[in-house]
Parts: sequence; C-alpha cells; structure tokens
Amino acid sequence: MRSAASLTTIIGIANAVVLAVAAVGLMVVPSAGETPAKRAGAAAKQQTPQRPESRPSPSPGTGEPPGVVATPEFARQVKANEAGLVPVLMYHRIVTRRHAAIDRTPKQFRQELERLARQGYVPITATEFATGDIRVPAGKFPVVLTFDDGHPTHFGLDAAGRPRPDTAVGIILDVARKYPSFRPVATLWVNREPFGLRDQAQQEAAVRWLTGHGFEVANHTWGHANLRAVPTSQVRRQIVRLERLLAKLGAGPSRTMALPYGNLPRVKKAARSGGWEGTRYDFAGVFLAGAEPSVSPYAKKFDRGAIQRIQSNGKKGECRKWCSQYWLEWLDRHPRERFVSDGDPERISVPERLRGNIEARRGAQVNAY
Repeated sequence: MRSAASLTTIIGIANAVVLAVAAVGLMVVPSAGETPAKRAGAAAKQQTPQRPESRPSPSPGTGEPPGVVATPEFARQVKANEAGLVPVLMYHRIVTRRHAAIDRTPKQFRQELERLARQGYVPITATEFATGDIRVPAGKFPVVLTFDDGHPTHFGLDAAGRPRPDTAVGIILDVARKYPSFRPVATLWVNREPFGLRDQAQQEAAVRWLTGHGFEVANHTWGHANLRAVPTSQVRRQIVRLERLLAKLGAGPSRTMALPYGNLPRVKKAARSGGWEGTRYDFAGVFLAGAEPSVSPYAKKFDRGAIQRIQSNGKKGECRKWCSQYWLEWLDRHPRERFVSDGDPERISVPERLRGNIEARRGAQVNAY
C-alpha cells in the first residue's frame, strides 16, 4: 500500500552528446584476375557499419539477449545510459471492479503492459535489478513489475496445471506472446497464504510453476505487519517466518522483500538483514511503496535498503504527479533521463559526463563515451 513517507527529489541526469557513427570505407586493391563484380562486393563488405564484438550466446530459453561486448562507439550508437532512471511498478489487486484506489482492472493492467512493450521496455525481476544483473537488449529499457500481498488475482493454476488467463501472470504471458521482446517475468511478494492458497501442496505447485518460468516469489512478511509500529524483534520474526515458508515451498531464500505499507522499521537495517531463532536473512534489495522511478543500481546514490517504486495508476488526485501514467509520460518526454541498456551485462555504459555518478567499486566496468 502507499507510504506516507515524504517524496524524494529525482536525480537529474544530463546527456548532451548524441553522435551518429559511420564506418569509413577502405580502398581495396584488386588482385590479379579479380572481376568488377568481385571488386563491388568487396567494397560493399568494407563499408558495412561497425558492429559490437560478440560474446557467446546464452543458452536457449534463458530469456537473455544475445551476448555483445559494448564498445564506446556502440554505446554511443544505441544512446546507452546505464546511470538513468528505472520504473519499478507496484501493483496490488487486479480486479474487474475496483474497490480501492490501488486496484487495477485487467483492462487497465493489459493496456499498461502493452504500452510498455510498444515503447521498448523489457521486464526484469526485482533481484536482477537490485543486484545490477540487467540483461536487456541494447537500446531497450528495463522495467520491474512487482506485485504485493500474493493476491489470488496475481496467479492461479487451472485444472490442467496452466496459469489462469484472467490473473496478472496470465495477462503478462499473453502480452509477451503478442510482443515477443517483452520478457514475461515479474516479482510477486507474498504473505503467509500465497495467492489465497491454504493447502501446502497447492502452494508448492504455484511456487514451483512460477520459479520454474523465471518469476520471482519473495518476502512481504508473514502477516503484512506495519514494521514501523512493532519492536525490532517482531520485525525479524515477521520476516523469518515467511522465509521459512518460502524455503518449505521451494522459493527461498528470498533475495528481495517489499515493505508492507512501504514503512521501514525504526531500526532500518533490520529490514535488510538479521535473524530470528536460528534463521537468518540477507536481502539484496528492500523496496518501498512509491512514488518515483528508482535511480540506477549502479549509481552512488542507490540505496538497496530503500528502493523507490511507482504505484500503477492514472493521473487523478495525488496520482496527478506520482503514479505510473505520469511517470511513464515523463520518461517519454525526457528520454535522456531514462536507463538505456548497452546490451552488455559486463559493462556499464554512460555518457562521459556521467562517469562520476557510478559507484566507485564498479569503476572497472564503466564504458564511457
């Protein structure tokens, strides 16, 4: 649910240089007996624009783009900016009739996904984002789809063991079939009854299907507790009890967690790491409940213990400025502020003037142009 915490100021990112790169054709000295047709073919081959060096392609079915090694020239061509902003979208119930402001209808949800797909966004999981493992094709933009509370409208299996088409996961899969570049993954943060299921065998089947198809199932506390309002010992207990359930279901240990109500505990670090009765947890990322795009996970100002999200909604009331329709339109109007992938997960490509925005420990990965 939405946090009442104050909204932070977006890091402005300037990118003043966009240059086109053309390959210079080389003169070819004809060899003895070479025909005019051969000379023309050789010249055409020499004039082919430079392409990035290739890495070995990933295994089929991994969802990763073909491997490339991004050079500064290639990064400039695709306008890469891996110091840019990333939308981490927050969803709750997907219902035909909305009962709360944070609800979305299946039609609204589908329309938002199709808009993302048409505009070049590629989904990644919360763990992939928090750890900086961003494997998105060159020139495309990462987006993180997140779902709180493990509601029955998020996921369910039919009698044949297939995802129900009317759920959030079913709609994601359908949009991915229509737009093959739209990777069908998301992060689902659950409580003690994942997807409304009470039977452990059904819970296991749901978690097994999701994790087996690239989705992330992770921690949203045992009882959706307001962590700000309980002692630190209870914060740890709430997190560990859910971790134990996820381990039993085959999804643990979690690498990320979403804060109920977006509220950090009074001892902030207790949300990210700790233990209770012999069970420990250590999250790569802890996610808030709003209300702006996140800074890049490579940026100096990235806080893994308080990662921003955007509530999915239109532009009404407070959402006139702080929800998904507003922010997606804003990023469209300010493309130089947005995270643009270089297609190379081993390098961090940025315009030269943004080199200083990247955290020092990643300095060897920086590919500035």
